[in-house]
Amino acid sequence: MRQRLLKEPGLRIIDVGYTSPQNINLLTTMGHSLFMSDLVRDACAENWKTGAEDEYGQPAWNVQGYLDQTLNFSGRTFDVVLLWTALDYLPEPLVQPVVDRLFSAMNPGGQVLALFHTRLQGDETVLCRFHVTPENNIEVQFTEQFPIQRAFTNRSIERLFAGWSGHKVYLAKDSISEVIVTR
Repeated sequence: MRQRLLKEPGLRIIDVGYTSPQNINLLTTMGHSLFMSDLVRDACAENWKTGAEDEYGQPAWNVQGYLDQTLNFSGRTFDVVLLWTALDYLPEPLVQPVVDRLFSAMNPGGQVLALFHTRLQGDETVLCRFHVTPENNIEVQFTEQFPIQRAFTNRSIERLFAGWSGHKVYLAKDSISEVIVTR
């Protein structure tokens, strides 16, 4: 992903998560445009619960309202999504709709960088802010304590991105899988 960011100026990027001034500065200096959206904090505020229950007795969510508020791109399309670990923290009713919205907002050949926890407990399950660096690494900064909702397996990641053209999974350190998904 870093090579693409360096070689292709003028990419449109979605950075999902806490606003990172470091990401804004670095990516715009590289010549890219940036759209920021904090999916987890918006979802965990629970403003999107309807007060009703679904057919399984779980809280019902205003999924369309959530998508329209957090991922409204006004017809713009994107080349890269820095999704980080957001899907691990979203309530279940929002996960697939978020992935579907991102798919519809991406250009063919667009890529998503997503990180997934491989376990549900431990210090490394704390929600983090991720900073892109000029080197080949990512800086991690602990943020608020939001409960992790799930740990995706390789098979569940494959199902989640079933309509996409492909994905590559890399095991990273600290109980994290790094996934590059291509539209």
